[in-house]
Amino acid sequence: MQENHGKRGGNHWIIVKISAVVLLVGGGFLLYESGVLKFFLSRQCILNYLDSLGPFAFIGFIALQAAQVIFAPIPGEVTGLVGGYLFGLFWGTLLSTVGLILGSYVAFALARAFGRPFVERFVDKAILDRFDYILHHKGIFLVFLLFLIPGFPKDYLCFVVGLGHLSTRQFLIVSSVGRFFGTAMLTLGGGFLRCHQYERFGILVLVALVLTVGMLACRSRLERWLLALHCRSSHALGEAKTKQGTSLSTFNTPEC
Repeated sequence: MQENHGKRGGNHWIIVKISAVVLLVGGGFLLYESGVLKFFLSRQCILNYLDSLGPFAFIGFIALQAAQVIFAPIPGEVTGLVGGYLFGLFWGTLLSTVGLILGSYVAFALARAFGRPFVERFVDKAILDRFDYILHHKGIFLVFLLFLIPGFPKDYLCFVVGLGHLSTRQFLIVSSVGRFFGTAMLTLGGGFLRCHQYERFGILVLVALVLTVGMLACRSRLERWLLALHCRSSHALGEAKTKQGTSLSTFNTPEC
């Protein structure tokens, strides 16, 4: 009796997983074919859509911010600017943060529920291999740095971190705080556009470009440093490879 119940439960989860994969793959295809990706690249299209929602524009904006995290290839810079343009610095930052938290949680929860084979359908294998050591890292500081640094693929990281050790609470705190600076910068830029302060907007863009280009130029060195930080932390905590292999047997522990 218990065996039959277990089989039914197993079949149920298989159906749920297959349905989720079909839904997301189909949703991604529809996003591309319907021109939704182009929509997210057009500030005016987003503004027109939100304006059509009237007093519920803030709900639509939160949904857009969440969607651009879950469907990681969708750029979030335009929606961030739109938040500042429509709602100002305070409310734009707040609403953007709520949307990003919601989207990040969904991406993290999907990765945790369905595992690496599922994530590999949406995240490039090269990115997964690049950040594989995160899966074996039990501290939150290193993950926080990755969310804090400009130029890192933060939306993809939500899926990657979902395969690791962080609890949901730890992940939400780290990702929210780590994203905050970038969110505030984009919102501030949208506010400058709203007030036609183009010189300030240009300075802000220049600063953001310098930071991003600088980080990208040092990306390899920075990632080696983060990997070394992981290795030192692992040794300090007495993390043995055999123990990691037991808890995460499907992953390759990075050589320290």
